[in-house]
Formats: sequence, structure tokens, C-alpha cells
Amino acid sequence: MWYEGPLAAFDTETTGVDPERDRIVSAALVVQEAPGAPVRAVRWLVDPGVPVPERASAVHGLTGEHLREHGRPPAEAVGEIARALAERWAEGLPLVVMNAPFDLTLLDRESRRHRDTPLIGAAGSPPPCVLDPRVLDKHLDRYRKGRRTLTALCAHYGVELAEAHDAAADATAALGVVREVGRRHARRLSSLSPAELHSLQTVWHAAQARGLQAWFARRGSDEEVDPAWPLRAEVPAAA
Repeated sequence: MWYEGPLAAFDTETTGVDPERDRIVSAALVVQEAPGAPVRAVRWLVDPGVPVPERASAVHGLTGEHLREHGRPPAEAVGEIARALAERWAEGLPLVVMNAPFDLTLLDRESRRHRDTPLIGAAGSPPPCVLDPRVLDKHLDRYRKGRRTLTALCAHYGVELAEAHDAAADATAALGVVREVGRRHARRLSSLSPAELHSLQTVWHAAQARGLQAWFARRGSDEEVDPAWPLRAEVPAAA
């Protein structure tokens, strides 16, 4: 089954929570051939070239001073990250990304900012195959109460989260959650290929976004929920 075979996972730590404007300060890509097999990880530490807010440093422990001293130039690091993801997609390896519209949108904007190249859709780039544990869990167990953060999903599925807000640890944990989601919901998922699941998640996420949008509206909130998955459409500069 796909959840018993090779999977990759990607995660970032950032200067904030706005994928349109914030920057990557660290990232990790991990690969695991089978459940319980050793995890191979590639890590990037990035000097974002902008101030790192104290509230962000309090989350991931990376200060602006540390990143200026030890981080890579963003254009260089972002180029390597984008190529590494494209190589995994070219190999047909599914990529696990927790809350993909955040991390992949952020990486897309960084790629456009520093390389003038989109993450997905560039000439010759392979099509992605993404598995998002948040979308999968919300669709397959939609009536379960409680939060759907990575920490909450790890607790629910019995997956170890070694060091929260470390990019490699978070990516490894997300990969473990997807394997467990596949195992627990094998009757509904085992007949689907990762490529089919990628397509289905675009529909499932859009439905989840509409439901959340309706929930906000009932409470008088004007907050907007973007239905796009696995990354958001580019916002025109004039906007």
C-alpha cells in the first residue's frame, strides 16, 4: 500500500504566519522508505534578510542574530529547496506537507521573490503529488471534536513528535501521521493511488474551507478562508 512505501515530507519554520509576506528561516526535507525505517533528512538554515520578530523566535528558537551568522542566503537556499522537492516529485515520491497551503505557498512566494520562478508550473517542472495529514484527517474523521494541529494529530494517532517546531522533527511526525491515517482508514484509502488522493484533497479542502467560512459568518466574522490547495493562487502586485 502507498502508506507502507517510500514517502517524503517537508516543513518550514518562518518569520510569521502570513505566507504572502513572511520568510523561511529553516526548512527540512525528510525521506523514509518504509514504516520504521531510518529517516534521511536534509536541512536548510536561512538568513531571511529581514528582522525576525521575537514572537517567531520564541516559537522555533532561531534569532535574527543566529541566522545572520549561520544562515544561508535566501536565494541560494530557496533554489536548493525547490530543486529538492522537484526531484522527489520527478521520482514519483509523494510529499507529505502538514497544512500544505501555508508551507508550499510560502515557498512559492520565496521562489518568485528571489528567483522569479514559481514553485509549481514552471516549464519542465514535474507535477506534484502532495499528502496533507490535516486535510486527510478532517475528511476521514470529520465529526471528531478537538483541534487538528500537528501536536493534536500526533497525540490522536500515537505518533512521536520529538521536538515541536524543529522543521525536520515536524516533517518526520507529519509523515508518521499520514502513514497511520492510511493504516487506520485502509478500507477507504488503500484502493487510491497518491496521485488520486492529491486530486481528491483539492475537493476535500475546498469543502472544508466552505464549512469554516460558514462557521465564521454565523459568528459575525469577516475572516476569509482560501479554498485553494495545495497552494494559493498568486496575489497580483496591485492588490
